[in-house]
Amino acid sequence: MEYAVRESFGQQKWELLVDRVEAAQESQEEAKAQFVSALEQFKALTGFDGGDLERTYTTLKRELEISEDRARDVRKRIAAVEDVAEALFAEWERELGEYYSEEKRRSSERSLRATRQAYERLAGLMHSAEQRMEPVLRAFRDQVLYLKHMLNARAVASLEGVSGDLEREVDVLIAEMERAIAEAARFVEAMRLAESGR
Repeated sequence: MEYAVRESFGQQKWELLVDRVEAAQESQEEAKAQFVSALEQFKALTGFDGGDLERTYTTLKRELEISEDRARDVRKRIAAVEDVAEALFAEWERELGEYYSEEKRRSSERSLRATRQAYERLAGLMHSAEQRMEPVLRAFRDQVLYLKHMLNARAVASLEGVSGDLEREVDVLIAEMERAIAEAARFVEAMRLAESGR
């Protein structure tokens, strides 16, 4: 129903797919920046040298909450991309049978196959980055909870050894997100070029 309404206003499914891929790309950019920010706050804590531990805990807790919000947004955006992609490909498949010209049908079929392959690569990279977020969030949650329960200098000192592991996990997550973001940009550009050539 949503697509029929949008199409009645002139927005085709491929345009909606491009819009949603761009929204997912933006969401991943925001999540990437947030995970880097949270890691920086965590690293600053490991060098903590006295002061207001409760305020530090509150800051880290807030960073965690924002990171969780960004992760939820990424998941929601990926689901929205998948939803419209499924509708687009199903419609395209159905419409292949409507061609009278065998040559045009074959050409459209090749375009469908190429577009679907590009989309599947993009979807795979987006999901890979999405799946890397949860282990990082779990590690952040554990550290924030531990700090809450052990609000003292000894607890902060114990975080020193965890910082390197967490940083490596965040680095891997950022690399995955950057691959997905770059693939989204390529996909959007290819879709726009294909449409301008129609």
